[in-house]
Formats: sequence, structure tokens, C-alpha cells
Amino acid sequence: MNLPWAEAAEQNKQVIFDAIRNYLAGEALEIGSGTGQHAEYFAGRAPAVNWQTSDLANALPGLEARIRAAGLDNLPPPIELDVVGNWPEREFDFVFTANSFHIMSHAMVEACFAGVGRSLPAGGIFAVYGPFNYHGEFTSPSNAGFDRMLRLRDPSSGIKDIAWLAEIAAGARLELLDDVEMPVNNRTLLWQKRT
Repeated sequence: MNLPWAEAAEQNKQVIFDAIRNYLAGEALEIGSGTGQHAEYFAGRAPAVNWQTSDLANALPGLEARIRAAGLDNLPPPIELDVVGNWPEREFDFVFTANSFHIMSHAMVEACFAGVGRSLPAGGIFAVYGPFNYHGEFTSPSNAGFDRMLRLRDPSSGIKDIAWLAEIAAGARLELLDDVEMPVNNRTLLWQKRT
């Protein structure tokens, strides 16, 4: 089987790792692991962190194949996770998701924050990578065009505003710890669960 591949994941894995490396600890959960390229890269560079991948059922075969091929002790088999469904009944020290919020509906993002809030201990970190708006404005013409394309495909999707995310996060006892500028008009948002 050919391993799943995404050019964007290959291009951004190093810069994302640089943004999150100081927050990685213990047990990590990745939501929407997709091709598994981020997981393989991060787990390979942080061997003390157990990196649990997850995705919807249809993505698991390709993801599982990449993880088997990687052969890393800290990269266990993926689990099925739908943010609006059942979450793992265990705690994680760190939760990560990349390029997922803009393809989720508002209800799915709300469910994601709620699930993460239940999964993290006090002081735990939730890292979210992708494009975001500020004060209802796009950060670039390319992001505005990307948002139009997303909404044509699925009217419930689209780039989310950071102020709205902060409101939702507060309900899960998460507050914005850092907002890291990334290449190609993306950000890495780091949320911490309040003690």
C-alpha cells in the first residue's frame, strides 16, 4: 500500500514542531491525524512523548500503514475519534490538531473544545495550527479566497475567528497562552487548561 501523503504536511511539519516542542510532555493526542506525517515526524523528534494519533474511521487504514512503517515505540496504533462522538476515557498532557478547524462546523469546533477540556489535566496544553481571522477580518487575500472555496464546498465550514474561539475555549476552562505566527498566513494557537 502506498502511504498517504500531503505536500502541505511535509512543508509545515518542521515549523509546527518548533512552535510546540517546548510544550510537549508525557501523553499526547493528535486529533485528525490524516496522513500521519506530522505524527511520524513529531514522535521521531520527541521520543519521550507517547503520540496517540486519531481520525475518522475512513482515514484509519492509511494512517495505520504509515505508523506501522515508521516502527516507532512511542507511536501506537491510531484510534477512531469523531469530535462529536465518544472520546477516549483517559487523560492526555498535550492535545494537537492541524488544519482541522476550518473544515469543521461551528458545532464541531465547540464539541472539540469540550472534549479537549475533559481530556486535559490542569496545566495541559491544546495546540491548534491553521488559518484564523482576527476581529472578523481575514489576515490575507489568499485566506479570504480559501474561505470562499471552503464554504462553496461546505457552507458550515470556513476560517474561524480567534475571538469566537476564545469564548468557546473559556467554557472548557482553556485560555490562550500563545499565538505564534507561522508561514503562509497560518498560526499556532496554544491554549492552556486553567488550574
